Amino acid sequence: MTEQKSAYAAAGVDIEAGDRAVELMKASVARTRRPEVLGGLGGFAGFFDASALKNFEHPVLATSTDGVGTKVAIAQALDKHDTIGFDLIGMLVDDLVVCGAEPLFVTDYIACGKVVPERIAAIVGGIAEACVAAGASLVGGETAEHPGLLSPDEYDIAGATTGVVERSKILGPDRIQVGDAVLAMKSSGLHSNGYSLVRHVLLNQAGWDLGRHVDELGRTLGEELLEPTKVYALDVLDLIKQVEVHAMSHITGGGLENNLARVIPDGMQAVLQRSSWTPGPIFQLVQQVGQLSQADIDATLNMGVGMVAVLPQDQIDGAVAALAARGVESWVLGEIQASEGRGSAVLR
Repeated sequence: MTEQKSAYAAAGVDIEAGDRAVELMKASVARTRRPEVLGGLGGFAGFFDASALKNFEHPVLATSTDGVGTKVAIAQALDKHDTIGFDLIGMLVDDLVVCGAEPLFVTDYIACGKVVPERIAAIVGGIAEACVAAGASLVGGETAEHPGLLSPDEYDIAGATTGVVERSKILGPDRIQVGDAVLAMKSSGLHSNGYSLVRHVLLNQAGWDLGRHVDELGRTLGEELLEPTKVYALDVLDLIKQVEVHAMSHITGGGLENNLARVIPDGMQAVLQRSSWTPGPIFQLVQQVGQLSQADIDATLNMGVGMVAVLPQDQIDGAVAALAARGVESWVLGEIQASEGRGSAVLR
């Protein structure tokens, strides 16, 4: 006798597959557990013991939400899903640490056309590994099956994170002074921004295949485009403990000048020296193949700078040493100068 499918399964939603995915991801999620986390997976909400905040004089919660964007199309095309989680977590937690906040916990959301338990577990496994790298707990999430809206192999991921910072230690424009140095931290590549442009130039216009070996990159195009986002959270939190830092900027969509300008106070300008570094081959490749102007590519990609710190000149040596000890390459990118009008940043 043939087993009859439920009406929901007949409509394309497999509840049992979702349950299997949860079982497969439990071990990965458990590795992210901080002592403040209460309970486990499977409830309607994640719990985080807020009594830990009693150690703060004036705790301020910080929150951020984001997604990965069209980089997920690369993961899907290559059928490799265990690294895209670093792109999600990097976009989330590194928006918090720029104000000095410590990321506490993360929730994620995966929408897919069909729940393939092993694929969902691989995605969550990458998210969990990145949470460990950020010192944050993955306390919950949602996997939603959307047949008819997404094809069986399509998915998108997003998330949210919450952190805490002592109010008196919040970093930002009010701390910046004329004469401060601007310190750049090297990116791991494109990170998770500008992929609509990159895919348009290299895949659509140039017609390159993801399996194509590119000599300038030393690997295939697909391997380069799927390079995980660098998660700076613990590196930055350590830096803040080691030296005096006035402000920071996470370099994401919009490029270096636009993101740094967000933390520069009125009456000042961050003057950046283009000669202080050489962007990696992928940036030069996209610009050359796409015949893009310098202004266009500067305003879209991070150009090899993933994070920026603004700090007193006499803190530079200590900062570079502290970051080097954690394997983060950094260099002096420029300085803060007096200027008229709104705060800004300019590459020269």
